[in-house]
Amino acid sequence: MTITAVAGASALEAVNDVLATATGAINSILWNHILIYLLVFAGLFFTVRLGFIQFRRLGHGFHSVFHGRETEHGISSFQVFCTSMAARVGTGNMAGIAVAIVGGGPGAIFWMWVIALLGMSTAFIEATLAQLFKVEDEDGFYRGGPAFYMEKGLGQRWMGILFSIFLIIAFGFVFNAVQANTIAGAIGGAFGIDTMVLGVIMVVATGLIIVGGLKKVAHASEIIVPIMAVVYLAVALVVVLMNLGKVPEALGLIIDSAFGLEQFAGGALGALIIGAKRGLFSNEAGMGSAASVAASANPNPKHPASQGFIQMTGVFVDTIVICTASAAIILLSGVLDNPGDASGIGLLQLALTNELGGWASYFIAFAIILFSFSSIIANYSYAENNIMFLNGNTKKGLMLFRLAVLAMVMFGAMAKVAVVWDMADASMGLMAVVNIVAILALSGLAIKLAKDYVDQLDAGKTPSFDPARFPELKGKLEKGVWDK
Repeated sequence: MTITAVAGASALEAVNDVLATATGAINSILWNHILIYLLVFAGLFFTVRLGFIQFRRLGHGFHSVFHGRETEHGISSFQVFCTSMAARVGTGNMAGIAVAIVGGGPGAIFWMWVIALLGMSTAFIEATLAQLFKVEDEDGFYRGGPAFYMEKGLGQRWMGILFSIFLIIAFGFVFNAVQANTIAGAIGGAFGIDTMVLGVIMVVATGLIIVGGLKKVAHASEIIVPIMAVVYLAVALVVVLMNLGKVPEALGLIIDSAFGLEQFAGGALGALIIGAKRGLFSNEAGMGSAASVAASANPNPKHPASQGFIQMTGVFVDTIVICTASAAIILLSGVLDNPGDASGIGLLQLALTNELGGWASYFIAFAIILFSFSSIIANYSYAENNIMFLNGNTKKGLMLFRLAVLAMVMFGAMAKVAVVWDMADASMGLMAVVNIVAILALSGLAIKLAKDYVDQLDAGKTPSFDPARFPELKGKLEKGVWDK
């Protein structure tokens, strides 16, 4: 090894150490003392105020997803659903589940379920508000999200700027590093390819898509997401059927680990915190990220709350369906009894290999390419929305930002796993705090919109939005968006 190479490796090691120390301190404050309580409180509050809408109207949510392909122009509700799922369904559903089980025990899965079920109502609120306060850009596409409803709904642009900065750091940079890190780990482990080579390949592939902007990202997501989800769930179902007799035992292990006396004394709080972190990273409820793309839809029916149902359903599919599939693979395979050095995505690969044979390692490598790569391009679309907000809804600086995103993809492919995950936890925690404060302040308006939608639906009408029914919105909505 040359002197230059040694110096480069030492410099990377030093950067990793500094980042680990800083993110560790931030995460301790955020997750142990602030965010876990905010998430649970907000989820309970919205669930009660919305009349348990995520349970009563989940069927309508699925109906809205499957009947949301039609649009007069722009991006359809189905494309927005797929784009938000592309960001949600990624490394958090695979590597993140393994990290949660190893770090917090099987009980972390139970708390992840709880956070998701409560988070469905939070996702409904933030997506509805994002649709309500959306704007139209110079190309005729809708833009919006938390930064926009903070500025227009609360009249607090400084808050929108703060949120945008956190989101750009999180989704434009850190989360893309997480996805690239997982791809490099999976492909490198399966095929023995150097991480630097993989990084270059990912940079080129990502660049080819994000240069086309939001429309190209939505089109790519509409193709990739349904395929990858169905195939992955089919493989998980095979594992469950092969181990059907072990299912009650696995469920018992999850419950005992979450509530058992021994776990309560030693690690139940850890399971709760880790389950909440991994659940939030996966389904994004409360972070405000999915709301950024929810605003992009030209919805059918023409009502802001229609996107609330779409995004609520996305949280359910992501965590209750897909994350549970990953947990089932790991718990039913028995891999936890003798994991060896396997961690993260490697643990899931080992579990499937034990159950289905050596080819499964290559399947996981292929699945993680689709899951994580689709997340990278969807993450970019979230960040692009907030770059536009900072730039007054213009495209100034987008090319420079795209280059920075590609650089972060390269960094993620070569960084340490622990440091990258810690950075993800810190950045998503900061943006979630800002967003939850905003949606709590605007919750009364979102709840009125939900009632307006449901009342029309129950009366046998196709819901439509009339701003005149909401005098408190006078002067706050973008002209030409809802009065067409």
